[in-house]
Amino acid sequence: MIPGYNEEENIIPSFEKIRSVFASELPAYDYELIFVDDGSTDNSENILEKLGRENQNFKYLIFSRNFGKEAATTAGLKVAGGDAVLMIDADLQHPIELIPEFVKKWEAGAEVVIGVRNKSKSDSWVKKIGSNVFYRIMTIISDTKITPRATDFRLLDKKVVLSFRRFTEHGRMTRGLIDWLGFKREYINFDANSRLHGRASYNKIKLAKLAFSSFITYSLFPLKLVGYLGSIITLLAGAFGFFTILGKYVFHNRFFSSFTGSAQLAILIVFLVGMMMAGLGLVSLYIANIKIEVANRPNYINRKSNF
Repeated sequence: MIPGYNEEENIIPSFEKIRSVFASELPAYDYELIFVDDGSTDNSENILEKLGRENQNFKYLIFSRNFGKEAATTAGLKVAGGDAVLMIDADLQHPIELIPEFVKKWEAGAEVVIGVRNKSKSDSWVKKIGSNVFYRIMTIISDTKITPRATDFRLLDKKVVLSFRRFTEHGRMTRGLIDWLGFKREYINFDANSRLHGRASYNKIKLAKLAFSSFITYSLFPLKLVGYLGSIITLLAGAFGFFTILGKYVFHNRFFSSFTGSAQLAILIVFLVGMMMAGLGLVSLYIANIKIEVANRPNYINRKSNF
């Protein structure tokens, strides 16, 4: 199953390489390749229709607009049949030649086989730092164990796919939901290939939005943190006020005497207002997430398919 957006130059090479791998190394398996087009604006639609007419085992879904990779992955998992589903990106950065290794681990009893990307020298320092920070925070605040550098390049047993289809939330990170499900898992480390054609549409801004959405979706800790901070600030402010009064009026300490009442009050008010605004902003994000879930709009709209 391949989600993609504006991947006109990569569709045919991906299909041909996958077909070659199955023909040479997995001839005993019947397979179906599902391409989910996430509302592309290039020539992807015509290419998909042509491949669908010429190959019975090539299926496609075409969205009415761009809904995002998570929606495309969800759609692919919803329609995929078979005893196992392999998820792979369209840009050929995931090594297709490793598919037999995924199948072997599945045959040995693994129900989820996860591709873990090795550290790459080509990654920018921003991406490296951002990735490390994201996984460290998620490890601390989330109840679900998320493997660092784990990718969407993974194989899922049919029972895992059926369980995944029961999820109803809209703000989702597919790999996080799969990790939440559990099941027997194995890992395959790989070095990512260079992108064959075009530029990645999943830019740093989208990655940042996905990361922040994941913090809100998969943990209540940020919301609880506001309460913790409020309690700590109240205790500190109370202690500061007590010792200031004690030092200024009882012990006549020169340091505490230098603080006028107005200055102390101004500092305290500014600090507390800033914390209140930050807390309200965080609560607003949770409320917005609730609104999206209550509205219950579909994750995607399918405009065309050959199923």
